[in-house]
Amino acid sequence: MATIYKEFNVNAGVEDVWDALRDFGAVHQRLAPGFVTACVMEEDARVIRFANGMSARELLVGIDDTLRRLSYSAVGGMATHHNASAQLFELGPGRTRFVWITDVLPDAMAAPIAAMMEQGVAAMSRALESAHEPG
Repeated sequence: MATIYKEFNVNAGVEDVWDALRDFGAVHQRLAPGFVTACVMEEDARVIRFANGMSARELLVGIDDTLRRLSYSAVGGMATHHNASAQLFELGPGRTRFVWITDVLPDAMAAPIAAMMEQGVAAMSRALESAHEPG
């Protein structure tokens, strides 16, 4: 199984970043606008469309407010297994470390998913930091 690990720092407070991350149905508006262009909730899953035209059905696995961790699994796509989690760590006032990990099978899916995750990191950084710029 391939593991894809992305970590980045955000110039925004951990509680504000957590509020956006845990809003599972608003990923296209609050967390990764531009990367995710649409999101429709269907019970405990979201069906999202990416800017490149691809879509995915992501089942919410869990939200842990104490650990500031959210996990989900993409189901029904080309991967035979896809599980991901995102967890936040406070770096200090107005600074957050964002850790995003995806496990996927078959291994051949790792490169295209990693490339998409890089685009997601850029979109999340922009959105989270611009939402908390002094105005």
